[in-house]
Amino acid sequence: SLCFYLLLFLCGWGAEVSHCTALGVRVAEYLQQYYNLQEEPMGRIKRSSPIFTSKVKDMQIFFGLNATGALDSDTLEVMSTPRCGVPDVEELSLIQGTRWNKNVITYSIGRYTRDLPRYTVDSLVDSAFSVWARASGLTFVRSHTRSADIMVEFLTNQHGDLYPFDGPRGTLAHAFGPGLGVGGDTHFDDDEHWTAGETGFNLFIVAAHEFGHALGLKHSTNPESLMYPTYKSSRPVRGRPGYFSRYGSQYNPWVSGSLVPRLMQNKCDADLTFDAVSTLGDATFFFKERYEYLLSLSFLFFYDSSPSSCELREKLNQKCLESTAYLIHESMFWTVRGSLVKGKPRALSHFGFPAWVQDVDAAVHIVKTGRTLFFMHDIYWSYNENRRVMDFGYPKYIGEDFPGVNTTINAALYKDGFIHFFVGPQVYKFDYTQKYVVGVEKANSWLGC
Repeated sequence: SLCFYLLLFLCGWGAEVSHCTALGVRVAEYLQQYYNLQEEPMGRIKRSSPIFTSKVKDMQIFFGLNATGALDSDTLEVMSTPRCGVPDVEELSLIQGTRWNKNVITYSIGRYTRDLPRYTVDSLVDSAFSVWARASGLTFVRSHTRSADIMVEFLTNQHGDLYPFDGPRGTLAHAFGPGLGVGGDTHFDDDEHWTAGETGFNLFIVAAHEFGHALGLKHSTNPESLMYPTYKSSRPVRGRPGYFSRYGSQYNPWVSGSLVPRLMQNKCDADLTFDAVSTLGDATFFFKERYEYLLSLSFLFFYDSSPSSCELREKLNQKCLESTAYLIHESMFWTVRGSLVKGKPRALSHFGFPAWVQDVDAAVHIVKTGRTLFFMHDIYWSYNENRRVMDFGYPKYIGEDFPGVNTTINAALYKDGFIHFFVGPQVYKFDYTQKYVVGVEKANSWLGC
């Protein structure tokens, strides 16, 4: 029988028939839940039937496996990986509609998990919604009533929606697509171990995925997408000048492990300094030696290379625009548009610098004026982004136009009308309109220290 030969392949000659039976049940349940495998008459599913083999092939095709229809080790490994409970290929009732018919969506947190303090759950859920707020233009407002559009709850086993949880591992969470009633509601299996870090299952990461379903997105076959159905093991993320590894195909945000290099363990060092700070859309990146950091995990996914953000914008009939940034290293710079480095590196002289300028200490774009300021030692330049020329009369002395900032600048960032000058382990908050320093703080405070 198929069961007998499957045992020989998977477990060796000494395997027991009871194990084969349990394995067959698990495989059948997986295909029923995620690939709409239907029971045959008399409530039986024959593993030798063409329908069963066809569903196995569907699953293998979805995950990029060799589509043989056979339950090989790679197939069984994927089936045993913790994952989202929303089906992969079928239009079942979990995905109810296509989009919300409003731009302000309310959410409420009902039952909490005991694994984390309530304020931590609140913060992680808020951060996960912020991912989609920045990707979609939608506004998410916290409500404290059960009449909210999206109810977020931690539940176990049978919990009243016909999609029971299965205990530790297996199905981690599921969400209903946009619609009335349970539409948008998001449930997490409270038999899992929920964390805010690397152990157990990271709530922020799982929530960001599930809220994609709550907005009408399906699973993606791209392993690098936030909407990929399985929860991946950890792997390091590294970068080098001129290349955004966090944006490229190496990065998969649907992971539980280290989202930043080990150097980040010292992020609260009182002497922490940065080599550069930059914004790309609503995300803020901090560069230190060979590594890059994010201001907040809540900004992580909008700039992932997956199609999720553009796909969501298209659902909302919005145009998906690509942000542009420049990476400067010594006398060269790279153009980063969307998620890719565009073209070859070019010399700094492209901006109109004199030939003797071979490096800059910091650069900051002032949205209000359309200027980019470049700082080097005790002088700075002003570049007109609209005319693409350097403004007349530069360079000027930093100390004259930025009183109170009389030293070499490591990095600079413009936000809410203020320029934040990173000078060693300190940050000077400079009022760009009134032209004076309004405060000084530690650089590590920007990383939550």
